[in-house]
Amino acid sequence: MSAALKNTALGAAAEAFLTRYGGLRARLPGDVKARDEAAAAFTATGLPGPREEAWRFTHLRPLTEISFAEPLTPVEDCAALLARLPQIDAPRLVFVDGRFRQDLSIVPEGIAIRVGGPASPADHLSEKLVTLNTMLSEDGAEIVVPAGMDAGTLMLASLGTQTNGRHGAFHPRHAVSLGMAAKLALIEVSIGEGVYLNNTVLSVKLDESAQMTHLRLQLESTQAFSFATIQAEIAARAEYDSFTLTIGARLSRAEIHARLTGPDAIAHLNAARLLRGNQHGDFTTIVRHDAPNCASRQTVKTVLDGAARGVFQGKIEVARIAQKTDGYQMNQALLLSPDAEMNSKPQLEIYADDVKCSHGATVGEIDAEQLFYLRSRGIDAATARMMLIRAFLAEAIDPITNEAGRSAMESAISAWWEQAA
Repeated sequence: MSAALKNTALGAAAEAFLTRYGGLRARLPGDVKARDEAAAAFTATGLPGPREEAWRFTHLRPLTEISFAEPLTPVEDCAALLARLPQIDAPRLVFVDGRFRQDLSIVPEGIAIRVGGPASPADHLSEKLVTLNTMLSEDGAEIVVPAGMDAGTLMLASLGTQTNGRHGAFHPRHAVSLGMAAKLALIEVSIGEGVYLNNTVLSVKLDESAQMTHLRLQLESTQAFSFATIQAEIAARAEYDSFTLTIGARLSRAEIHARLTGPDAIAHLNAARLLRGNQHGDFTTIVRHDAPNCASRQTVKTVLDGAARGVFQGKIEVARIAQKTDGYQMNQALLLSPDAEMNSKPQLEIYADDVKCSHGATVGEIDAEQLFYLRSRGIDAATARMMLIRAFLAEAIDPITNEAGRSAMESAISAWWEQAA
């Protein structure tokens, strides 16, 4: 880092992570070369700051107010957090403070599961939170579904805690790979209590004609910091169908990089956010069309109350070879308070000449006439507002076909509203 950067709060926070790496280096699993490359990159660049275009709307200053430490003592009593997980009749892999817990998991049969593995190769080091994860990751799951297999539904659960007053920082590194024509529904749930940092990286690789449903339910503690980076490569005729519901965390950012590498590949990156108080939620996507006849869809709905702040940054990149691309992107926000704020930045970068791409963004309040209509039919104000919010979210949620995942999302939305009542 430059001297000027070192003398900032972000620089000091980056130095603390580097010091932690120095102390942990000898006992971290995996290829130390990959970690050292990440540490060198992180030393040069540090944490992302507001002068970077991709982070212009999301400042990490609140992160610098906390002194984080590696979780040292395994949490034995997780009953309360486990009870908050969606009741899904499916195998599950449970990580507590970033570490795999065999005793809390139900490991599926028929698909390859490896946990406690090494850090992934030092790729994508231009993304600073990925660099931090590569440097400090200790545990993670590698899920491999063989060609032609329908693996059903699998839950990947992350439980975050604040142990003995220590503010833990953990960096899980997961990987999912589906063989040709394989299928998997992955329901990823993160919950927690207290102050902690969860910086997760998940890589997805879909071979030809594979189909993956990826449902993410972010219910972190409202005092926590949550960062998730998903990197998906989608081969010919494969389909990656993603939905993210963000409700928790004081400061959160979900960043999805989807690359369509073969003809007729499909990517759906839908999301909904329900934020209140002083929460800040960032949803950033980059969809790269690198092959012809591919389609991508992004529908992002945000509901903000109190002084909450939402960010959407969505970019569709179309390479010259990617003729017949069909790309759609829509971001809409509903403000329930005059103090709420939404920042939206949809982008198109197109080098092909035979494409159909569109994007749009709207920000508004609950329609007073619609509210009056419901009230005039004898519906109380709170119920009427919730009915309108649910109708607003429907376009993003309706495409979810996995019944267990959809039920979990609906329950989380209902709980959010009941807390406000």
